[in-house]
Amino acid sequence: MIRSFLIGLVAGQRGITPLATIALATRRNAIPPSLPLQQLLQNPVIASGAAALAAAEMAGDKMKSAPDRIVPIGLAVRTITAAYAGAALAPRGERALGAAIAVGSALASSYVGWRLRCMAMRRYGQTATGFVEDALVLSTGIVVANPDLLPDRRPSLREVAL
Repeated sequence: MIRSFLIGLVAGQRGITPLATIALATRRNAIPPSLPLQQLLQNPVIASGAAALAAAEMAGDKMKSAPDRIVPIGLAVRTITAAYAGAALAPRGERALGAAIAVGSALASSYVGWRLRCMAMRRYGQTATGFVEDALVLSTGIVVANPDLLPDRRPSLREVAL
């Protein structure tokens, strides 16, 4: 369930990124396409569209006119994508719990992330803080949905002997 929790944290900061990372994981066969409509994410056009929407959200976040992540529509999007991604990353018999955990962490982290970003923007500005946040959110989302992309760091026999 830790992956569901973590993808919820990602959703709290960027609403579309969880969908894009689930699309990547589904296309790579890192997670099985067992949820409704998840097989659509195997289509390269659909997966590319999810990635494009996530990129557009990240670009829009740098604009002065960007709404706060805690506006009702933003929270609604985060709730939906967190639930879907949390369920996709949960074990088969625990999908509802995975969705609930992801939604809870998304909503809580939306408010915490918003406050932290507001404080950081006073010192570093909207664009710089947005790029840092994007890098953290995107890399976290990709790793959470695709943990097999990380190198296997089990120590070798030689490392253990030293």
